[in-house]
Amino acid sequence: MWTQEGWIYLAIVIDLYSRRVVGWAMDRRMTKSLVIRALMMAISLRNPPPGLIHHSDRGSQYASYAYQALLKQQYMIPSMSRKGNCWDNAPVERFFSSLKREWTGDRLYRTRQEVIADVREYVAVYYNSLRLHSTLGYMTPMDYENTLNEVSGKS
Repeated sequence: MWTQEGWIYLAIVIDLYSRRVVGWAMDRRMTKSLVIRALMMAISLRNPPPGLIHHSDRGSQYASYAYQALLKQQYMIPSMSRKGNCWDNAPVERFFSSLKREWTGDRLYRTRQEVIADVREYVAVYYNSLRLHSTLGYMTPMDYENTLNEVSGKS
């Protein structure tokens, strides 16, 4: 995203089952440390079981030794999109499309901090808690997870 201070990049981790954004991070450069911070947030929130499949595109950040080592350390199975096939990562692409279409639009941001605050509100307040998803039977990600937890007896 562009600001008057320059670019700021967003990395996200989405739970494919509920479409909930469980990890995200922003920085002025798209680096392996950026995507690692997003993944660490997701790990902290979810404490995933061994064998979880983690899918990403083929960006150099996700293919980096450090990122792949973290996946291995967490007993996650890495999966990457086929070369040149954006459909393999459609839920993440859809998130970014929705963010731009529904929230940021053509808005001009003065500072990177302004973007970070706006994206935080989009993810935490709107996307995860208020935005209805047709894939989830027109429920929000949080409601979908809560319904699953009620059915399974988890809290």
